[in-house]
Amino acid sequence: MGLDALGLSFGPDFNPMRILGFIKLFKARKTDLVVVNVGKDMRIAGIAAKMLGIPVVHRVGLAGDMRNTYKVRLLHKWIRPRILVPCEQIKRGLLQELPYLKPEEITVILTGKEPAPSPPATVHSPLRFISTSQLNADKGHKDVLEALAELKKQGYAFEYHIVGTGRIEAELKDLTTSLDLDDRVTWHGFQKDVRSFLRKADVFLLPSHREGLPNTLLEAMAEGLVCVARDVGGVAEVWPNSVSDLLLPASAGPHCLIAILMGILKTDEYSILNQGQHFWSEAVSNSLQAMTQQVERFFSERGTQN
Repeated sequence: MGLDALGLSFGPDFNPMRILGFIKLFKARKTDLVVVNVGKDMRIAGIAAKMLGIPVVHRVGLAGDMRNTYKVRLLHKWIRPRILVPCEQIKRGLLQELPYLKPEEITVILTGKEPAPSPPATVHSPLRFISTSQLNADKGHKDVLEALAELKKQGYAFEYHIVGTGRIEAELKDLTTSLDLDDRVTWHGFQKDVRSFLRKADVFLLPSHREGLPNTLLEAMAEGLVCVARDVGGVAEVWPNSVSDLLLPASAGPHCLIAILMGILKTDEYSILNQGQHFWSEAVSNSLQAMTQQVERFFSERGTQN
């Protein structure tokens, strides 16, 4: 992408040699603003920035990423970073878990994805479901497989494409076999170009039990897929009100998922395309370009503060 990047080993927290190295680096590059991600960034690069009077932004992806420890509290009080989060749910979580934070210290800018030029114009036969999450227990793949097994027993035709790898991949494949779904499920493994697989599907499934603001959902919406997900994390913040019936309650079990998927399988092509249009339109309003402009304004304002 033409970006200048350096791979560095940070070493232990508060590493004086690495802090000195960042001070020299920031001076040489005339750095205006330092953005840190994990705590170790703050405990080395954040300190170097503070010593030079450079403003710091701490980008936090999940509320649990910051813990209420003496070390974290002390550094926050000294460095005074502005915190950037991708959804309101994470902001609420931070304020609850870290009572020393103030609401005005946390800025919310949604993650943006570049929308496809237009939503799909056709629907596949049989209908193609897809999931592109890591194959970990909290992502809810088991619920999907159990729901699809019941739908197969009832005579419904469909395909289920799974993109990704993870800790329970072998377990999920064994479950697929035991549920007699091997003829319906295709495993694609790790893929760099996930969106090319989304373009070949119709319905995106994300029954996760825990999320922040999932990139996988945003990518599927940007391609105009019909989406089905649990109401966890920041999912509801980007979900179109017009298709609220496709958003599962956080505590929903497999039977709720079966009902929604059965309804989609019974739906005519026009209705499926119309639903996808709603998701795509929402993605357009929260596009990568729009969110990048918000980030640029935020960084510019922060970079002028001392």
